[in-house]
Amino acid sequence: MTPFIRPTVLATSLCLLGLAASAQTAKAPKTQLWIDLSTGSMAGMPEMDMPMGGGLMGMVGGGRPGMGSNTHYGMARTMGIMPPRVIDIALHNSLRPGVEASQAIPPGMRMGESLPLLPPKAQPTSPSEPGEVPQEYQQHKPKGRILVYWGCGSEVRAGQPRVIDLARAKPTDFAAAFAGRAVPDRGARVGPSHALYPNERNQVQLARDSSLVGEHQVRGEGVPASMKFTLGSAQDLMPAIDLRTTGQPQDSMGTQWQPVRNARAYYLHAMSQNGDDMVMWSSAETPDTGMGLFDYLPNATIDRWLKERVLLPAEATQCAIPKGIFAAGAGRESTPMLRMVAYGGESHIVHPPRPADPKAPWEPEWSVRVRVKAHTMAMLGEEQGGGAMRGGMQGAGRNDMPEPAEREEGGTAQPVNPINVLRGIFGR
Repeated sequence: MTPFIRPTVLATSLCLLGLAASAQTAKAPKTQLWIDLSTGSMAGMPEMDMPMGGGLMGMVGGGRPGMGSNTHYGMARTMGIMPPRVIDIALHNSLRPGVEASQAIPPGMRMGESLPLLPPKAQPTSPSEPGEVPQEYQQHKPKGRILVYWGCGSEVRAGQPRVIDLARAKPTDFAAAFAGRAVPDRGARVGPSHALYPNERNQVQLARDSSLVGEHQVRGEGVPASMKFTLGSAQDLMPAIDLRTTGQPQDSMGTQWQPVRNARAYYLHAMSQNGDDMVMWSSAETPDTGMGLFDYLPNATIDRWLKERVLLPAEATQCAIPKGIFAAGAGRESTPMLRMVAYGGESHIVHPPRPADPKAPWEPEWSVRVRVKAHTMAMLGEEQGGGAMRGGMQGAGRNDMPEPAEREEGGTAQPVNPINVLRGIFGR
């Protein structure tokens, strides 16, 4: 006897089968291109006057001390300001992986007719990954505290600061002290099967008036002949952030900026050393160290974090830093450093486009993902522009950043200072 099947169960089963069949029709493109664009600046300083080389710029800039203006793939994800405009291109062609290609570009980019895309050369293994606490800091007991403040406003809010006592923390708690929101990693995970720009053959930099708007085409062995696409203003370089700061560290300091074209949200973060303590502040409405937010953000993440008031909305043009949180106390102190990021959008181009009928087969040949952001830095309490600003930059360079703990005679290590920990965490 044939078993009875309820109509609702049958309908549900058929629906699930239909969804499965529909999902099977979507395949990953055989050829994928990632383009990351970044615009960096130093608040109040003309672009041509930006210092070169190591020190603070090497540490927080391109992620490699002493890099100067030399470009390498991956710099678009850093907070570097030299060079001011950075483009990273990564091509993965599964039809011919790891084979050289080229990208024809519009005249407005002012970088020639095309850019070579080359497979990366083997690089030595890094001793530590970005965000990982370096080994020398894991072996020795740190001292000092991290004081975390948050929110825009002239006065410190009730319940602040959040205090992290490094002297009492276990080594395993060290990295956990910086745990918080982190940017989803959606960049290309490059390897030998990719082809990249910039590379050893070409490191031409984007000019001040460069524009990516126009026609692009990727050519190469195995690259689909149809891989032509047009970028518009939403996929172009963002302008530099025009940031102004006022006030002294003992006061409530103000930050103001002009709206940045195509910005979807903003985020500010400041920190300073006060004796053995590290003071940190962010514009978010959440008690987070905020160390993991300086990267590109997917559109959905921007929208969610705007609702959660982690980010400032696109219409925001100012944010006050609470009074006295960076005031110098007893012991050694350094000039507070402010970082700001303007998040642009993330754009996707797929060929051929997804059919309107969800059941129709869809085998995209290629895809392009474009991400844009802008960022800037400022030394709080310094005059923005002229010799005073440059002097502040020099004073906040290598001489103000203590070196990692050195062993004393007899093999005893000096206590680890939190500022040194941050140097390792800023390795991205």
